[in-house]
Amino acid sequence: MIDDVRIQDRGAVRRVLLHSGKVHYDLLGELEKRQDTSIALVRLEQFYPFPEEQVRRVVESYPDAEVVWVQDEPENQGAWPFVHVELGRVIPDRQVRVVSRPAAASPAAGSSKRHATEQTDLIARATAE
Repeated sequence: MIDDVRIQDRGAVRRVLLHSGKVHYDLLGELEKRQDTSIALVRLEQFYPFPEEQVRRVVESYPDAEVVWVQDEPENQGAWPFVHVELGRVIPDRQVRVVSRPAAASPAAGSSKRHATEQTDLIARATAE
């Protein structure tokens, strides 16, 4: 688990974006462009065994923040189905919502133009004021 080194005041963070993989670079690019440190980026790079203590410690270090899982894949695919169960068990007192593509039978959008539009929308929803 990799916590956000940009954050100086954890109490000022309003949202924690838990995520994994390349979506990190799109999220980071958007937040750096806006110079936004009210959103923390926390990368989860190991799913099994699930890093329970690290997750609990990092999430609790942002006491007033909304917790959001962000993924490129459709909601019914990717890590979310597994991570949702694990987060509910590890941090039961925190509501976790997901920002992803809508549930779908296929992980691919079907065209590069549509994929780019969906990716832009996903990043905008994850980092919305």
